[in-house]
Amino acid sequence: MNSIDDPGLARAQVGKSRHRLESRAKVTGRADYTHNLALPGMLHAKILRSTVAHARIVSIDAEAARRLPGVQAVVTAQDILKVIPEPYFGPAFHDQPILAIDKVRYVGEPVAVVLAHDPYVAEEALHHVYVEYDELPAVFDEVQAAKSETVVHEALRPAGTFPDLKHLAGRRDTNIALDFSVRKGDVEAAFAQANHVFEHTFRTQQVMHTPLEPMVTVAELTDAGLTLHTASQSPSFVRLEIARLLNWPEARVRVRTGLLGGGFGAKLYIKLEALAAALALIARRPVRVALTMEEQFYTITKHGTTFKIKTAVTREGRITARRCEVWWNGGAYADIGPRVTQKSGFTAAGPYDIDNVWIDSYQVYTNLPPAGAFRGFGITQMVWAYESQADIIARALDMDPVQFRRLNLLREGRPHATGTVMKDAALIQALERTAELMKWDEPLPRGQGTLRRGRGIGIGFKALVAPTTSMAMVSLSADGSCFVYSSTVDMGQASDTAMAIIAGEVLGLDPDTIRVIHPDTDVTPYDMATLGSRSTFHMGHAVRLAAEDALAKMRALQAELGLPAQDKPDAAQLLVKRYGMRAGNIIGIGSFVPEYISPDKQTGQSENITPNWMVGATGVEVEVDTETGKFRVVRMLNVGDCGTAINPRIVKTQLSGAAIMQLGAALYEEMDFDENGQLRNASFAEYKIPGIHDVPQDFGTEIVDACQRNGPFGAKGVGESGTFGVASAIAAAIEDAVGVRLFSMPIKYESVCQALQARRAGQPEEQP
Repeated sequence: MNSIDDPGLARAQVGKSRHRLESRAKVTGRADYTHNLALPGMLHAKILRSTVAHARIVSIDAEAARRLPGVQAVVTAQDILKVIPEPYFGPAFHDQPILAIDKVRYVGEPVAVVLAHDPYVAEEALHHVYVEYDELPAVFDEVQAAKSETVVHEALRPAGTFPDLKHLAGRRDTNIALDFSVRKGDVEAAFAQANHVFEHTFRTQQVMHTPLEPMVTVAELTDAGLTLHTASQSPSFVRLEIARLLNWPEARVRVRTGLLGGGFGAKLYIKLEALAAALALIARRPVRVALTMEEQFYTITKHGTTFKIKTAVTREGRITARRCEVWWNGGAYADIGPRVTQKSGFTAAGPYDIDNVWIDSYQVYTNLPPAGAFRGFGITQMVWAYESQADIIARALDMDPVQFRRLNLLREGRPHATGTVMKDAALIQALERTAELMKWDEPLPRGQGTLRRGRGIGIGFKALVAPTTSMAMVSLSADGSCFVYSSTVDMGQASDTAMAIIAGEVLGLDPDTIRVIHPDTDVTPYDMATLGSRSTFHMGHAVRLAAEDALAKMRALQAELGLPAQDKPDAAQLLVKRYGMRAGNIIGIGSFVPEYISPDKQTGQSENITPNWMVGATGVEVEVDTETGKFRVVRMLNVGDCGTAINPRIVKTQLSGAAIMQLGAALYEEMDFDENGQLRNASFAEYKIPGIHDVPQDFGTEIVDACQRNGPFGAKGVGESGTFGVASAIAAAIEDAVGVRLFSMPIKYESVCQALQARRAGQPEEQP
């Protein structure tokens, strides 16, 4: 580790709270959002969607729609095939057609598109397109789909794009897109010798990301080829995939991205870009594809899961074995679900030191809307199960739940279930600080009458996605201006500000004077994607290395010109001296990809499965009405491990924002499907997300004192850590208050009421 990256050194910029670079642009309405873009002669696209979950397309009659005044074209898959002969895309499998070809696989799948100058004309024309379907059997439950004879895809074609997914194999006659296993020790022998064995099933529901800027892409043909202006979290991947679909060199595809009004995983990989590109090629005009909030529900979601977990425990409360079976409801198309299934699946045993572990994690196709990356990348589903069971075990053994975790948590230097040794994961520190803030050792006032109080704690961890690549460029001008070129997408997490701070730290510049250039694949270097809390670590290193490269070049030029040595040379002085005027640039390049060892295909073992672990803990206090089951969260405290905080103010808002988002998934949000796969609540009128009045009045966040020694200036990501322990802590607090245990999310008032009534009737707890 060189001195510039030594996390123990005093810092001029890193670790100091700052406002966001884009704050003024946002509050004055000048911020650069794709949603606001309009091009001359632009056509608007409106999408006709399937009304059935699984069917063959018999015919599409669009003649009446084409005759409507103002309609430019009605496009079906047959038109797409003329410009893109193989119109299938996807980051894991090439399984998703741009428009449905011969068959639909979920309610809401795009079937046809109307193009018009006026979006309202295009919307009206949709009512004049008639589709005849021959319905097929459908499957919606992930466990049933895994063994069903109803197959969503007859054959699977692996994409082979990413190194960690190159092992995916083409399959036939199955709904299992990926199965991933971890094997450590002898689980069956440990169960046979155990003093106690606990076995439970937990379920989570399908929810939607609800970014308040809906997905939007504008495509235009240019002399060079095709330009896509898109609200995407992965512009580099978009260029790569569109170039592949069109069989063009990447030089003919340009992707530009501004600020995003939220993403949370919804805007990753290809969403609207392939459709917009095809429509522009067909119409030979700029085309805007913009979804409504309702349409987002049919585009990408969070995986619903079923998690069966069996645990062996000694009399003293030590976990000796754990067997986990997880089924992920991937919907009709895989998207990045196989990566979620693997990367989160191998954490299913929890952040605990267990000698014997057996994990099977299955990504399963169903006839529901596709599921993919979502804030937490599958970890919240895992934590819900293993932390809920931790509380059940502690209660059964009459142990304090904090002491149970304290006894079992992984420590520094101990191997995780995959064999990767734990480094710089502040699990114990996060647990202890949360307990301290909750005053866990002090008696809790239990309330009076029908209002009872309880408290709970949850803790989780997440592996950083690897191996992935980030590149950056730093350019210094002859007037001293500094530009950072990065394809990391700022979608509210203040990544522009973080990158400016890192560059400023290396170069001795005020971050407020540094301009961060937004992603433009003709200008900014490659970055795999803005996802999974990877940007601070990956792009942070790339920017640091680019700035160090620029610094080294300045020092070399300083020596060449015979100037006195300075630790932080003045670029303007050097360039004017070198060229005799304001001219030239000093350019630094940085690239970063962490070390990684692919897990063994049979055992899931790897000496280096991740470059770091993110840690989050939550403490909750609730008040429950024993007559109605109605409850409220009266207190919530969130503690996160981000290593060294690059910008502490932003880190705290990331922790609180993540916790509030997960509060919605824990208590309110659920995509409600009927028995035919029809979604009943695809709008904010019926799908509730948390509002300001849902946030507990006593709400706090804290950054644990820690350092990620292999991170840029000791830092790592934090955008998801606040989600981890929220749901299980609320369930634990409810059980602590009134003695009932819930096994399925969301945790609704009526679920608590029904559980209370069942307990009074002497009925056993009902598991999914």
